[in-house]
Amino acid sequence: MDLSVTSDTFRLAQAFTISRGSKTAAEVLTVRVSNGAHQGWGECVPYARYGETLDTVRAQILTAQGLDRAALQLALPAGAARNAVDCALWDLEAKAAGARAWQLAGLPTPTAQITAYTLSLDTPENMRAAAAANAHRPLLKIKLGTPDDMPRLEAVRAGAPQARIIVDANEGWSAEVYSDLAPHLLRQGVEMVEQPLPAGADDMLAEIARPLPVCADESCHDRASLPGLRGKYDMVNIKLDKTGGLTEALGLRDAARAMGFDVMVGCMIGSSLAMAPATLLAQGATVTDLDAPLLLSEDRETPLIYDRTGVHPPSAALWG
Repeated sequence: MDLSVTSDTFRLAQAFTISRGSKTAAEVLTVRVSNGAHQGWGECVPYARYGETLDTVRAQILTAQGLDRAALQLALPAGAARNAVDCALWDLEAKAAGARAWQLAGLPTPTAQITAYTLSLDTPENMRAAAAANAHRPLLKIKLGTPDDMPRLEAVRAGAPQARIIVDANEGWSAEVYSDLAPHLLRQGVEMVEQPLPAGADDMLAEIARPLPVCADESCHDRASLPGLRGKYDMVNIKLDKTGGLTEALGLRDAARAMGFDVMVGCMIGSSLAMAPATLLAQGATVTDLDAPLLLSEDRETPLIYDRTGVHPPSAALWG
């Protein structure tokens, strides 16, 4: 098997801001694997929050030369590098078998899933305008995690009075701030809050009231994370770049449900190629958040389809 990796940049339609900073482009790594007759590909987004850079992840990817999916799980840790290779191998296996990836995984034929649409962190006035422009979308996700969160939330609700709303604090609150905000979140109709406290400093979630569901993002990576989440979280956000690919993500999904957690399927800011395997994972999820291509001004040649029914599974020309 031959493996190669390239860097690709996809411009965003506008700057995307969370509590940790802003970006104007998605910088990704694209992995291609070939058996001589067929070629598969996958994408990952190195994430600085987890100590990843384009260079370090590229170096990890190159160590996977010649590995199959089973060996890959042991050779590389959960993270972006393993994700790109794992998804490329799934694509290669599907093409070699003349089948779709979900058939190889023993999954039902996937259908379109309603996805959240994320509003970037901005001034209340700008967030109200963004909410109004996207008020037709059934589910909005708001990036918060600053001292001025309530005016932003109120502005979004005013701009999109009928939309369902979830919020993502990106580790930006303390237990005291969350406890103070929770009743106001409920009053504004917020359905779920994602990662309110920093990972590694979230034990207080087991001690304080959780009046609305709390989802683990930065605190949940793979199946090894689950025991430490008991009693603190109600839901886990599964992202391929955290689990290290579709193989572990499917295992994490099943294990999380068996332990009583609801499942959210999320993403980093990448292209349709990065989202494609996650559409299989999202089937039946409580929350799907695979909107990254909607935030781009450019995408892969055969992008995913988004319409009023949600994000559709990929065509064979894209992946799987």
